[in-house]
Amino acid sequence: MMADKEIKVLINLLEDPDQEVFRVVSEKLQERGIEAVPSLEKAWESSLNQELQEKIEELIHNIQFRYICDELRTWTATGGIDLLYGAFLIAKYQYPDIYFSEIEEHIEVLRKEAWLEIHNNLTALEKVRILNHVIFGVHKFSRNSANFYSPRNSFINQVFETRKGNPISLAIIYSVVAEKLEIPVYGVNLPLNYILAYQDRSYDEDPYHILFYINPFNRGTVLSRKDIDRFLYQQKLEPRPEYFTPCRNVTTIERVLRNLIFAYEKMGYSDKTEQIKQLLNIIKTASDRI
Repeated sequence: MMADKEIKVLINLLEDPDQEVFRVVSEKLQERGIEAVPSLEKAWESSLNQELQEKIEELIHNIQFRYICDELRTWTATGGIDLLYGAFLIAKYQYPDIYFSEIEEHIEVLRKEAWLEIHNNLTALEKVRILNHVIFGVHKFSRNSANFYSPRNSFINQVFETRKGNPISLAIIYSVVAEKLEIPVYGVNLPLNYILAYQDRSYDEDPYHILFYINPFNRGTVLSRKDIDRFLYQQKLEPRPEYFTPCRNVTTIERVLRNLIFAYEKMGYSDKTEQIKQLLNIIKTASDRI
């Protein structure tokens, strides 16, 4: 309660015409972090001063951006274990009011529907057919070919809302659902696309032994090693081991951020471009320290 009163006192000082006072107060509110946001939003709603409202908007954005930076740094430093949470943090940059529980609920719906049909006696291909049926058949997830470069394709909440995404966002949803069902499907950082690998856990001699690949951007089409070789040859790309084996979750989120940078640059949003570059740099720095 005392903290709330202190925050309100600081907010009242934002109207002080002295720029030095505003600077100090702004810093103190940002230090309070995300707990200051509800009071700032109330102050915005009750104010008729447009200039003050704009200052409050900027403050709220700065606080929320700092929160995402801190969370992303921690997520990366601890190994980026939860891919869905990493994708959620990127979405929270543009949609700060979303909650992780909302994203989890969407995943749970898909998991439950697939779980009803999947059992241990099924082959790997049969399990994939069920996942494909639930994700692409029942829930109608599909590629967003019409607006391939739209930033919305990179925000997991928007992909759930529109049922359209790019190769990475569709693959994230697919692999997370598979993980919840204990199906060994993991992302592969293939250039100009992003696919999934179905690992053979019974093959002890090679932990990366792949049974086959899955292309979520094409409704879960199953691919072979030769298909990947052919794709690389057509694109005039030199085959590398990382194009055939699962990548880290951190690598996947890095690629989501690079897609966003390209999208915002294409739209001329320089401020957003620079902030997404900051997020990418945070991941790369934290990752190098692991």
